[in-house]
Amino acid sequence: MIQASRSGKKNILEGSKAALTSKETEIKLTNVARASLEELLDDFLDYLRARDLKIWDKDSKEAQYVRKLGRKMPQTYELYREIVETRSAEVVANVAICLIHQSNYLLDQQLHRLEQDFVKEGGLRERMTRVRLQYRNGRS
Repeated sequence: MIQASRSGKKNILEGSKAALTSKETEIKLTNVARASLEELLDDFLDYLRARDLKIWDKDSKEAQYVRKLGRKMPQTYELYREIVETRSAEVVANVAICLIHQSNYLLDQQLHRLEQDFVKEGGLRERMTRVRLQYRNGRS
């Protein structure tokens, strides 16, 4: 669980840093982050199932409350501190599941946009070649 969560976070960060030079690398790292969060989601679901604990329905009042918290700005640990530090492991795992679903949704939106941009603009090498050809054609 720890490795999957660290991998998700680190690959989001690395992907956004790679955006400066390579759209392709950004897409690959964002996909790795998405896969890591999917693995983490499965770990939390396994945790609840193995202990015969309740998994919240996505439309339950608890899940809706967590989704509402997830829209508050800025997102800080303080928004979740009381829940994480005072509630049962069942509640904390379900909160984590809700937050992972929100993160996955946002990553899906980002990936869709990155793929559209890549199709429309190409990668760095393509853009550099275009600029170079424009420069050559302008000098002739």
